[in-house]
Amino acid sequence: MKSKRYLFKITGLFVMTAIILIIVTCFGCAVFCNEINELEHVVPEEIGWSSTKLEEAKKYAEQIGSAAIMALYEGKVFFSWGKISQKYLIHSIRKPFLCALYGIYVKRGLIDLDKSLDELRIDDIPPRLTSEEKQATVRDLLMSRSGVYHAAAAEAQVMIRTRPERGSHAPGTFFYYNNWDFNVLGTIFEKQTGKKIFEAFKEEIADPIGMQDFILSDGRYQYEWNKSKHPAYHFRMTARDMARFGLLYQNNGKFGDKQIISPEWIAESTTPYSVNNLNGDGYGYMWNIIPEEAGLGNGFYHTGTGVHLLAVLPEKKLV
Repeated sequence: MKSKRYLFKITGLFVMTAIILIIVTCFGCAVFCNEINELEHVVPEEIGWSSTKLEEAKKYAEQIGSAAIMALYEGKVFFSWGKISQKYLIHSIRKPFLCALYGIYVKRGLIDLDKSLDELRIDDIPPRLTSEEKQATVRDLLMSRSGVYHAAAAEAQVMIRTRPERGSHAPGTFFYYNNWDFNVLGTIFEKQTGKKIFEAFKEEIADPIGMQDFILSDGRYQYEWNKSKHPAYHFRMTARDMARFGLLYQNNGKFGDKQIISPEWIAESTTPYSVNNLNGDGYGYMWNIIPEEAGLGNGFYHTGTGVHLLAVLPEKKLV
């Protein structure tokens, strides 16, 4: 029961059995995509799930206005409902996508997590970064602990209201969910690798794991020049493509016979370095970490503006 109550807290969806899985939930308007390269499906009862209970979950999802849900066990779809082949702006789930790219390029030696903003010549529009703020490292940004509280593109109102004062915390000493950190990580990635985020994502992740729908035009930058010179990098994605990304993490960075992200990076990026909220969630490298007391094993997730969810439960073998 504890694990079920916990999933209710993180999703806002009480679907009777409170589906314990890597789950992808999307709401809103979207773009239709082609039916190709489908994942294998399995009857729920074959893997210990109840079609009756899942039907109740589907009815609840319909009642609250959900658009799509997809759930996988050992890479096989046992629950699929709604518009899984439509594209949605997934908001903050962009962050785990960039984290995955960091893992690939850190291993190749193109990105050094211990380089400081000063060494990388990163600054912003006035009021510019102070010498102390420039001591923040790439690793600090991945953990959202930079101590740089500059305005940023794509900030939610709650981020603006809760943003600490400039200079109030030294780099690496305080967690604040900071779009400035996440956006600057995009700038650093492109500067250090010489590749655009969306091109790298398609080449390194989307194509190798067989995403059915993602194309380059599904990525776009959001500039807000009056706030910052560092843009947010937004993705549109279907539920079924996002499920494949979750499956990649469930399988410790491997998809089929391809090791795409190193197991070491999966472990490092999903280790909690901070406490994120009153539920006791941790925060790793651009992933929320489910606490052990929730009874879900070494699970992790990310949400997008409260209406999208990608959650990964490796010990449960669920997507």
